[in-house]
Amino acid sequence: MGRWAPKEAMQERILETADRLFYRRGIRAVGVDTVAAEVGISKRTLYNHYASKEALVLAYLRRRLLPPIAERGTPSKLIAAAFDRLGRSMTRAGFRGCAFINAVAELGELGENAAEARKVAVLFKEQRRVWFRNLAAQAGAADPDTLASQLLLLWEGAIVWALVRRNEFGAQSARKAALVLLAAACPATRLRNARKMDKVAATYPEPPPRRGGRRSNGAHR
Repeated sequence: MGRWAPKEAMQERILETADRLFYRRGIRAVGVDTVAAEVGISKRTLYNHYASKEALVLAYLRRRLLPPIAERGTPSKLIAAAFDRLGRSMTRAGFRGCAFINAVAELGELGENAAEARKVAVLFKEQRRVWFRNLAAQAGAADPDTLASQLLLLWEGAIVWALVRRNEFGAQSARKAALVLLAAACPATRLRNARKMDKVAATYPEPPPRRGGRRSNGAHR
């Protein structure tokens, strides 16, 4: 048996095609006829799986609604790695930013479909914010919720930068800023770093006092 039953396999084919077309060309620019033609089925067959374009759009967005992958590492390393991945994604051909932001912008405010799409978009963004918050709390941030919101704003700003400037410099700058914010928001982390520096300093003996010779301030005549 395959990975999916025939009905599920067809739905996945439709969604894969819709994902590619909606993301690259835009939701409003792509009709159901185009999706069906790309899949190689009739529009009627597509409607047997998704009753309307609105239903197909919501399925497309929900398909992208995946929780962050569980990883091991310190909060700073995981946050830095996330921004690194974001930067690499910006260099790929066809990058058009965040599919959820694009959908909300295209669908506007009118209609039940727009409202449902916005709910999915908010849920996706909240997943990222909670991921940042959990790492901030793990790192010992005094206010993990505020830090998480700040990190998410850096994330979104990097995406906008890439769309306008067409480079990943925004992600690199956001990565550096995120680590600065994390360190500044975590008193325990700063204290541990200070203690480490004290230990390092303690391993070096004090220099012996100078005897004779010229004065250190150059005042010798």
